[in-house]
Amino acid sequence: MRPRRMPRKAQTGATDAATAVQTLAVLLQAGAVPVVAWRHLADTDDPQARAVVDRVDRGVPLLDAIEAEGGAWVDLAAAWEIATTVGAPLAEVLRTIAETLRDAAAAADDVRIALAEPAGTARLLLWMPFAGLLLGFALGFDTIGVIFGNVLGAACVVLGLLLVVAARVWTARLLRQARPAPGTPGMRAELVAIALSGGASIDRALQLVSQSGTSGDGEERVRAVLDLSRAAGVPAAELLRASAAQDRHAARVQGRLRAAKLSTRLLFPLGVCTLPAFLLLGVAPLLLSVLASTPMPL
Repeated sequence: MRPRRMPRKAQTGATDAATAVQTLAVLLQAGAVPVVAWRHLADTDDPQARAVVDRVDRGVPLLDAIEAEGGAWVDLAAAWEIATTVGAPLAEVLRTIAETLRDAAAAADDVRIALAEPAGTARLLLWMPFAGLLLGFALGFDTIGVIFGNVLGAACVVLGLLLVVAARVWTARLLRQARPAPGTPGMRAELVAIALSGGASIDRALQLVSQSGTSGDGEERVRAVLDLSRAAGVPAAELLRASAAQDRHAARVQGRLRAAKLSTRLLFPLGVCTLPAFLLLGVAPLLLSVLASTPMPL
């Protein structure tokens, strides 16, 4: 089994991939050969299927053509190759992968929805310092003269802009940390289960999955499940699929918890950077303009 290249794309729509994989499973179960099944899927205006067929027509092997789409399609290519290597029913394998991708996509969507409100609020608040600056213009104060004609006013504006940049960088970092990690939770366990269902030994199954280049992780968890299977004398494939489902559930829960914590963490750049920037860009030039226009007493 050949080692895989890194995916060309970091992510693709897992929901779209799940729908395409489900259709492929139906076509294969109906008796279509793999390339013909992909051509039928391409005829439905599926963009990924058209791209795969175009590569195949240029002489690219089918698995390489699938893998080149990146993201969830790398997992599909890994499952496809493992199934054909060990002789597992390909249509049934694709149905399992479709369910896995759909479940993972639903979990990722839940996290994105939970993140949408705090992320939108954070981005809106980042414009607050500039709103204060525009307020001075709207009220008719000579803030332009203060900014360019007063050393203290210019210093306030420069420091305020630096704080805005710092707030944007800080907020973007917090948002990145809260987003779901790339990859499909539990995919490694699913692939090992596929290899075992085709009759491969445990060592052979682990070797095939290690060479597949899938985005899933959790090798230690897979080995723990296999040890439990040996100790309890129960089929490893079912335990692995249950473990994969638990991994996806855990990813959904952890994602929601990160989204809940994000609302609190975003208060730090707001208090440390955004509010001081509002005072420096909006309030300070306004006060300096008032002071400059007020006649000094004799």
